[in-house]
Amino acid sequence: RVQLVESGGGSVQAGGSLGLSCARSGFAIRPDCMAWFRQAPGKEREGVALIYPVGGSTDYADSVKGRFTISQDNAKNTVNLQMNSLKPEDTAMYYCAASTRVCAWPMRGDWFSYWGQGTQVTVSS
Repeated sequence: RVQLVESGGGSVQAGGSLGLSCARSGFAIRPDCMAWFRQAPGKEREGVALIYPVGGSTDYADSVKGRFTISQDNAKNTVNLQMNSLKPEDTAMYYCAASTRVCAWPMRGDWFSYWGQGTQVTVSS
């Protein structure tokens, strides 16, 4: 069965760095794109970064541009999110997602049929 499993969340002080990883398995075909979303308590879900497995092009939310980097390892079927210069407002549950239908920027959550369980990122001031 299809699975997306995130790892790497945790707590860090402002200005620090964290790396997230998402391992995918069970897909009959390669997803058209992979993405990271986040949701903080009381806030709407936000698309953070997007990567296309074929070609590797990427897109980022303005709030993270220049600080976060999405990458992939196709041999290991993983998508990673390197987060640098973290701010308290980056605190959220981070979710990995895969779309086999539509991919575009800005992205919509309902394009993504497959989601991981989420990993918590907490940034203290």
